[in-house]
Amino acid sequence: MTADPADDATRDELIGWLESKRRHVVQQVGAMSPQERRRSQVPSGWTPLGLVHHLTHDVERLWLRSVMAGEAVEISSGYDGWVAPEDLTDEEIIAEYVEECRAATAAIAGMPVDQPPAAISDDMPPYASLRDVLLHVLVETTTHAGHLDICRELADGGQRLVLDVPD
Repeated sequence: MTADPADDATRDELIGWLESKRRHVVQQVGAMSPQERRRSQVPSGWTPLGLVHHLTHDVERLWLRSVMAGEAVEISSGYDGWVAPEDLTDEEIIAEYVEECRAATAAIAGMPVDQPPAAISDDMPPYASLRDVLLHVLVETTTHAGHLDICRELADGGQRLVLDVPD
């Protein structure tokens, strides 16, 4: 089976946009003070580092490595994915996210955009292809990057208004 160059270009473009949003997440959390990274500013109680932990476990690992690549990886249950482990430093939580993003991208490298998920359960949205899953992960990451923008501005007035386009 020969890969369709248009499919490769679509996949690579989606991954490029996802990479830019991943950087946005890391930059915003990195710009916050250690106290603000672990402080909740919302009634639900999540913190900026908890959000990074969620993106690591409930987004990157779940959707790209487990659902698309069919890897047997440990998945968070319930609200656990939203809680920044107290026994990990800020740097370890951020590094875990960066490493999971790398592993997730590697897991889908070379997949055609129309490839169906390897493992999906009945309680998940009915995504039919890598394209669908990449769009979901991109929207999820972008949405949470916006949440971090708000947390950062509330914490110290810092604003990130720079347009970040994929390479």
